[in-house]
Amino acid sequence: MIIEYSLNFSYATPIFTNPFVSCRDKCYRLITITTSKESQPKLLSFEVRIMKIAIIGKGNVGTALCTGLSSKHEIKFGHRDPKEPVAEAAKWGEMIILAVPYENADNAREAIKPYADGKIVIDVMNAVGANAELGISCTTSTAEETQKKIPKARVVKAFNTVFAPNQSTARVGGEQLTAFIAGNDSGAKQIVSQLTRDIGFDPVDCGPLKAARNLESMANLIINLAYTFGMGNKMGFKLVKLN
Repeated sequence: MIIEYSLNFSYATPIFTNPFVSCRDKCYRLITITTSKESQPKLLSFEVRIMKIAIIGKGNVGTALCTGLSSKHEIKFGHRDPKEPVAEAAKWGEMIILAVPYENADNAREAIKPYADGKIVIDVMNAVGANAELGISCTTSTAEETQKKIPKARVVKAFNTVFAPNQSTARVGGEQLTAFIAGNDSGAKQIVSQLTRDIGFDPVDCGPLKAARNLESMANLIINLAYTFGMGNKMGFKLVKLN
């Protein structure tokens, strides 16, 4: 959920969530919170924006992200089915998630380009080559290539280090997973970080978009652990940090 107003208060705890309400052409969720300071109990209401998110690709990854996000946001798919065209979804969406196989990346980029100016485009792709090796030069990344092809978009790398079965829950067993994020636009990264929280991830900003090279290498590592070394996909990355 994207908070539209910046609020500074201590010990805030949500107590209930109201249903969706319409305001002009946008959809909102009203949330009421209360502070837990006994000396100054206070109720506050504020609006949380429901994003219109276009997911390009309806395979395991796109479907999992839809499952994780659809309770809090509006989703429209765009993919090979002529009943759900890519261009229509990209035009509709305030944000676009690229969740297609890497071999289809250029076609997807070309299809969304006319509608991507100024929008956040989340690149979830991993380039996997022969024998599960990294399928792209280590001097670039799929996200950087997306930014080159769609220069007016605000490209952010996210979700690529998580296996599809875990993307809708942000967990493996009882463990919360980390969502590693990279991008050049700090505002876009803040919005994507909140999007990952909506699913349940712990987001970590890894720096500029070129850091996507590291994230795609991390994905390649865990893919090899899962499938080359037979460990399976019930695993994920969790950054453990001490305050």
